[in-house]
Amino acid sequence: MGQACHIAVVEVDAETGTASFHKYVAVHDCGTLVNPRSLEGHIIGGTVQGIGTALMEEFVYDADGGFHSGTYHDYVMPSAIEAPEIVIGHVETPSPYTPHGIKGGGEAGRMMAPGAISAAIDDALAPFGVRVRTLPATPERILGWIEEAAGLPSDGAAG
Repeated sequence: MGQACHIAVVEVDAETGTASFHKYVAVHDCGTLVNPRSLEGHIIGGTVQGIGTALMEEFVYDADGGFHSGTYHDYVMPSAIEAPEIVIGHVETPSPYTPHGIKGGGEAGRMMAPGAISAAIDDALAPFGVRVRTLPATPERILGWIEEAAGLPSDGAAG
């Protein structure tokens, strides 16, 4: 399996709860680089999928168990518009266990992005005493966390 480190730099608008990216860096060790261009596509795709997990994708049910995320209108996923520019770095540490020293590639983006993004939101909201405990960190949840930390009545969206 490959290794990775992701760093997200975000700004959170305390008025709207919207998180916006200033910079996103993903460094991966996928062993011997066989096809760097293809690998970068996998890293970007996996990272954008992780951004969806961190900021928008969610199955929503009502109190009676009714499913409210059955269409793409209700289940929001990131597109190229929401994806930040991703700076990609490679480290090559060949695996002694696989032919040609290759390791896994793009899957780390999906796994690393939610942690990197929630830590960046924690950092941005530290002055408010807010920490991300639930994903996705939607604008509604972020506003609820800020209100809760301030001791204001919340509409319960913080989750």
